[in-house]
Amino acid sequence: MQTDAVRNSEEELIAAAKTGDTSAFSELVRRHQHEVFTLAYRLVGDRDQAADVSQEAFIRAWRHLEKFRGDAKFSTWLHRITVNAAWSFRRKAKRHEAASLDEFVVSLPEVRSVEPERAAESATMRPRLLQALNGLSPSVRSVVVLRDIYDWSHAQIAEHLDISVTAAKVRLHRGHKQLKSRLWDEYGRDV
Repeated sequence: MQTDAVRNSEEELIAAAKTGDTSAFSELVRRHQHEVFTLAYRLVGDRDQAADVSQEAFIRAWRHLEKFRGDAKFSTWLHRITVNAAWSFRRKAKRHEAASLDEFVVSLPEVRSVEPERAAESATMRPRLLQALNGLSPSVRSVVVLRDIYDWSHAQIAEHLDISVTAAKVRLHRGHKQLKSRLWDEYGRDV
């Protein structure tokens, strides 16, 4: 949990960056670069592409910093920009060449279980789960990642993917159903 001093210092950095202070913005980038890159990587599945998406997200954040009102946390605002940058990147890639779904594989967080049996089970299931996620369409996979990994609400997903809340719910349901079906064959009723 952040202390008031840290929160205030971030607010001060944002205020300074809004006046054109590039060193203040550089500090904001330093503080948030890991989480932005991680989200970008989970959405595009390639380190080089994730670096490009992250860079684009920070460029967009700098250009539109005056629009940040502080209603949400700065990190949440950056996440939304990153999702939009990833979607733009994917649209551009589709226009230039037929991209393989392998480019958009989602990476799951590392298992941090202290129970060896659960860690072993998770480690053996992880490649299969990644393969099942890879089999989802990019639009369905994005909703699954944002909801299940980042815990975004249906409304947040809908707003930032420019779809209706109903479409977000349908895509999530469809994604869960497809994942369960794909994993059911291998793991049976325990899924």
